Amino acid sequence: MRYVQLRAFHYVAITGGFSRAAEALFLTQPAISDQVRKLEEEYEVLLFNRHKKQVTLTRPGERLLEITNRMFDTEQQAHDLLSESRALRAGTLRIVADAAHHLLHIMAIFRQKYPGVQVTVRSGNTDTVIASLFAYEAEIGVLGEIPEARDFEVLKLNSSPIIAFVANSHPLAGERKLLLGDLAKHPLVLRERGSKTRFKLENLAADLQVELKPSIEAEGREAVREIVASGAGVGFVSRAEFGSDARLHPIEIDAPPVLMDEALICLGERASGKLVKAFFDVARNLAPG
Repeated sequence: MRYVQLRAFHYVAITGGFSRAAEALFLTQPAISDQVRKLEEEYEVLLFNRHKKQVTLTRPGERLLEITNRMFDTEQQAHDLLSESRALRAGTLRIVADAAHHLLHIMAIFRQKYPGVQVTVRSGNTDTVIASLFAYEAEIGVLGEIPEARDFEVLKLNSSPIIAFVANSHPLAGERKLLLGDLAKHPLVLRERGSKTRFKLENLAADLQVELKPSIEAEGREAVREIVASGAGVGFVSRAEFGSDARLHPIEIDAPPVLMDEALICLGERASGKLVKAFFDVARNLAPG
């Protein structure tokens, strides 16, 4: 097994094709194909399904990608260590967040301190945030809970209760506080399965013996917000995430408060990385005492 063979495999896997891998590595497509072919022949294993122009990983390929993700991430960490002064001038920091607005004030200060660093942010629920970190597809995550696993470095950002909200045109728009059972009599717009907000809300409903039957399920907080704003039903969100929207009216839930603990997390093994540490330091200085 040679390094160049694993590198060729890794880039084909993460870019989705031999041509794109060749472009990323500044090599020719035949050279990339030859390295992957030699790796497969040496170990008598098929790593990619090749159908016309479509390239997909086989099960052994998926398992090897898990290893090469760690391998090349470690290589990147070594590179960052040896070029620390450059890392904060021209690095890339990938963030996956269940609610990006929790990061806005942190990113503003971070960008002022490190204007050369490129920050990418994508959204996801609790499951996808954790999966992205373990797959080395992001360095930092933002979750609506404090994870119990010991694999993570965790910084609590805030804590706020779940509330209901409706459009200003909704019959409940004049209410300040309602029982969950009264809210459940109206059409409900709930997040997808895997959402921590939905999970905690359903636990509260079970404790109160209230049936929560969604009329609409939507993937992502913004999708729920837009659907509720159209007048389609009652949505739920943490108070910190409700923000200010002139189209919407918040309603407190008359029940023991269900708190969402928003947290900044990263894999413990990556906490000492220059960019990750710098971002956590900014967040730590801004976190409430």
